[in-house]
Amino acid sequence: MRTDSVNLGNVGVISILILAMGAFAAAENARFTRTVETLEIPDVTLVDQEGEMVNLRAMVLGDKPVYLEFVFATCTTICPILSAGFSSMQRKLGPKAHDVQLISITIDPEHDSPEVLAKYLLRYKAKPGWSFLTGTREDIDLVMKSFDAYVADKMSHRPLTFIHLRDKDQWVRLNGFAGSADLLKELHEASGE
Repeated sequence: MRTDSVNLGNVGVISILILAMGAFAAAENARFTRTVETLEIPDVTLVDQEGEMVNLRAMVLGDKPVYLEFVFATCTTICPILSAGFSSMQRKLGPKAHDVQLISITIDPEHDSPEVLAKYLLRYKAKPGWSFLTGTREDIDLVMKSFDAYVADKMSHRPLTFIHLRDKDQWVRLNGFAGSADLLKELHEASGE
């Protein structure tokens, strides 16, 4: 009888180990982590891809859901993946794409002029509703710090996407590579669809 209880005990321990290894493997394979945060958006004026002055706070606190990322035009690693996600999301939204505001903010304002930003958006077949913003180094740093996304060296930036859904006080922060399906899921869950 004692042998049976030891065997049952071993089965329990093995089961726990298998579950723990599965959870560890899932965490290792996770493409992104999701947190909800309260952010204080600075009252700064930035410049969009058309050379128009834009008040960031008014833009993100408007009447549309907002998806925001930090990228730069000459990036060849993280930024193309993030921008492809925005492009795919707009395509999947179809005629409803204008109901969502996408914002890319450069972390390389010294090189990313409005003309450069416009060409970048063309490369990703951006539709109306996707703005790429630049500004002074001081303003860009202030914005990055307000999103806890500041890096001193643009090559050290992280894949971050922020989502602000209208009528909400908080932002969803996706740290890692969320695909367009993940981005759309956030929108659908918030709207109860």
